[in-house]
Amino acid sequence: MTELHSGNGWRCVLGVLGLFAALGPCALASAQDDDAGAAADEQPLGDPVAPVRQPPPPQPPPPQPPPAAAHETVCDDRQDQDGDGLADCADSDCFDDPHCEAGGTEERTNDACSDWIDNDGDGAVDCEDDDCAGSHITVCTGSWQGGGNSGGGLQGGGADEIPELEGGMSVEDLIGRAGDEDGERNDYLCADGIDNDGDGRTDCQDFGCRFDPSVTVCAGSPGFRFSVVAGISAGLQINETPDFDGDGYTEFSDPIGDVRVRRLQLRALGQIPLIQNSFFLINLRAERSVRITFATFNIPLNNEGHYISINSGSGGLSPGLVVSTSKQPLLDPPFYLFNAFEQSNGAALEVGGPITSDNSLRFRLFAAGGSGERTGNIGGVFFRPGEEARNFSYALGGQLQLNIIGHYDRFDTPYLYTPVPATFAIMAGARFDQRPVEQFFAWNAFAVFRYSILQLRAEAYGRYVLDYDGVQQAWNVQATVLLVPRVLQIAADVGGFFVPLEYAGDPAFSALFQQPIEEFQVRGALHWYYFRNIGLISLMYSMHMYCQRVFSGQCLPSDATPDANLTEHEVRLESQFRF
Repeated sequence: MTELHSGNGWRCVLGVLGLFAALGPCALASAQDDDAGAAADEQPLGDPVAPVRQPPPPQPPPPQPPPAAAHETVCDDRQDQDGDGLADCADSDCFDDPHCEAGGTEERTNDACSDWIDNDGDGAVDCEDDDCAGSHITVCTGSWQGGGNSGGGLQGGGADEIPELEGGMSVEDLIGRAGDEDGERNDYLCADGIDNDGDGRTDCQDFGCRFDPSVTVCAGSPGFRFSVVAGISAGLQINETPDFDGDGYTEFSDPIGDVRVRRLQLRALGQIPLIQNSFFLINLRAERSVRITFATFNIPLNNEGHYISINSGSGGLSPGLVVSTSKQPLLDPPFYLFNAFEQSNGAALEVGGPITSDNSLRFRLFAAGGSGERTGNIGGVFFRPGEEARNFSYALGGQLQLNIIGHYDRFDTPYLYTPVPATFAIMAGARFDQRPVEQFFAWNAFAVFRYSILQLRAEAYGRYVLDYDGVQQAWNVQATVLLVPRVLQIAADVGGFFVPLEYAGDPAFSALFQQPIEEFQVRGALHWYYFRNIGLISLMYSMHMYCQRVFSGQCLPSDATPDANLTEHEVRLESQFRF
């Protein structure tokens, strides 16, 4: 029994070992599970057992947007179906759609002026069309819209582009800063649809056009612009003549007083209808008599700033005659600088524009003609009493301008209202004139420099008269200093006119030319801006000396001819309103 029991025992041991060998991995896993269960059983009896959390059900995928159409499918819903950034008739997919055909309707509503269609078939689309310039059209207001349209072109927009103003600054101080070039600061350049100074801002979008107070076309409503210059003056004049009676003292006349409305100028400026980037100007003066003194119609030749101008023949080479009466720092232009050189013709044709792409070099060519000795009116001529010949006069000329620093235009005002960026420009030109009593070649040179509160202008004019084989010369230098920005400015100029005496005493010359033989003038003026630059009070002093007749190479003695030599002293107080 013992052996049998013993043998059976070994068999049992070996069987158990084999069973463990086969079930070892399962047993190990079971043991780990038992350990985890034992650990759970060791929790205090009072703690709740955490519930088993089920994972959340999967969310359905978000709806996918419908794929963009391959082409614009609807051309009148103001939607961009194909996602190319162009909607309706602006998309080439709609060019052949009947809805986008030109003509058939008027362009006089907000919808018609913003639908990319030339509704009336006149070649101008939306805000480029003058029909969209009405006051009831709101989609074309704001900054310049392109194409020189009057609806957007004559507006001061883009306020979101104005940089932050520092303490004491005003918007006038932004001219020439913050990415702006100082080159568009008058009504002519601010209405031509051209970025004249190349700073990326055109016309009324340019800081100079928007913020220079002398620019009128970018203020108020679009369309035609009307402006007024009125001057009320009180003056006192004293004439000084040499010693007539030999007592050693200069003779002075009794003071001559005068109070009057000295100047009244009315100007209309705007775009020529249906001609993009064009403008016109009509100037009327109502001083001695009502007369239109200047008119110009400016039409672009291309999109690069070249133009053709049909005008009344004024101006010529000197910038002094084309500057408005409201822009004369000495109240009147220096007439001795123009009297012998730029007597107006009846009408003129001018072409000009940039030579270089950056507008640093420009040109002008002009031809003018008319009847009579000179003209001062639109449609008017002047003949001397007893003159029977119906003569014809003409002029041909050209001019170059070089902008060395900044950009300058001959229509710019010489006044300073706020400090200005640096500008330096030179102009030089020549002309030939055939007049009823003379033929001559003339030349002119002009330079201007301005920076901060200072402006200097210098001009020289000369001519060679073929009839007398002689030269006449005139010159003027002008300085302007802004003493207190927006408040006080001082200006002064000096200049004269000279005729060589070797032929000035010719009796035939004296009979033909009603002008002094020699002139010299000094002037000074103080200007107070009492309301922006619209209201201006000026105090001016002028000393004007001239010699009227000569004999044997010298001015005639005053005791022989009292009006031969004369010096005029004038003090004038004038208030101007310019708007």
